[in-house]
Amino acid sequence: MKKIIFLIILIFSSFSFSQSQIEVNGYLQNMQTVWAPKLTDFWMFSNSITNRFNFTYYPSSNLTFNLGMRNIFDYGEFVSMVPNYNESAIYDDGILNLTTEVTSNKSAILYSNIDRLNLFYSANNFELQIGRQRVNLGINSVWTPNDIFNSSSFLNFDYLEKPGSDAIRIQYHLDYASSIQLITKANKAKQLTFAAIYKFNQWDYDFQTLAGLTEDDYIFGGGWSGDILGAGFTGEATYFNSRNKFNDIFLSSIGTNYTFSNSLFLMCEFLYNSNGIVGKVNSINNLFNLEYSAKNLSPARYSIFTSLQYPITPLFNASSSSNFKSSDGSFFVNPSADISISQDVYILISGQFFLGGNYTEWGEYGQFYYLRIKWNF
Repeated sequence: MKKIIFLIILIFSSFSFSQSQIEVNGYLQNMQTVWAPKLTDFWMFSNSITNRFNFTYYPSSNLTFNLGMRNIFDYGEFVSMVPNYNESAIYDDGILNLTTEVTSNKSAILYSNIDRLNLFYSANNFELQIGRQRVNLGINSVWTPNDIFNSSSFLNFDYLEKPGSDAIRIQYHLDYASSIQLITKANKAKQLTFAAIYKFNQWDYDFQTLAGLTEDDYIFGGGWSGDILGAGFTGEATYFNSRNKFNDIFLSSIGTNYTFSNSLFLMCEFLYNSNGIVGKVNSINNLFNLEYSAKNLSPARYSIFTSLQYPITPLFNASSSSNFKSSDGSFFVNPSADISISQDVYILISGQFFLGGNYTEWGEYGQFYYLRIKWNF
């Protein structure tokens, strides 16, 4: 981490700054979490204080330097009782280890994570981005089989920026609606993920196709985004062809969304996993493990997600989402209320209620309750 900080200082020292060339923003938030596990009457209380900085520097009209950093202090019973919490918190899968533990004890940890550190160059129709960056190939909102670089679980609602990858991305725009991208990512084990992507527009739909490889598979996929009678219609699918001939997997997701005249927003997505389990999933580790990826979006064969959002007032937004596993009948419900206290201060009250029988995907967790206050600056 010290080497990385020195590298950042070295990069900055090579530039001359002016105030108009710099943008700084971020937030400070506090989130209280209460977990009521299903298998015990003991409730776990924990707290997380997060400070984020986003720094953008424009040394010229063609060049941009991006730095994003999170400082997180987690403490409470959740930290002390969840197995390997500290190791999971500071785990960094990038070729550069940009996450460091500042201090910790049995019930608390303070750590810092740089999730954006890249240079972006653009000229005419050409773009080049090098460093830790968000590479988002997903089209749908919840399940994104095309997102082989940066898959992130929808359950992690508090990390809006999503993780970054240590990658090189090259893009050339063929015209206003079509482009070619080449992307290479390296992970902690120095394994490469590569993809070539072609995007184009046809019949008022945006399409993309991709082919490449991950550390385990050759991948072929594609997706689309458009509308039918005013309702958004999206979909994506990826075929993972095992490089070691273990098991081929096909995942696809289809989504639709519609905003009614009264501003009620409705969204629905369906996921199919050819390698998914049809019976009881028995996946108690699904919520906490580090194996979430475009290839492992859900252990179930079929999943359905629905979401409703409605602005009760301009300052009070209510929403509710649910995820149903037809394979084992388990599901979770996530009601939320987002309240604007001022232009820059917001309160979120939310819950995640996991329901189902024993040994089902969602039936083992119980309930989570969240209270978050956030100040944007």
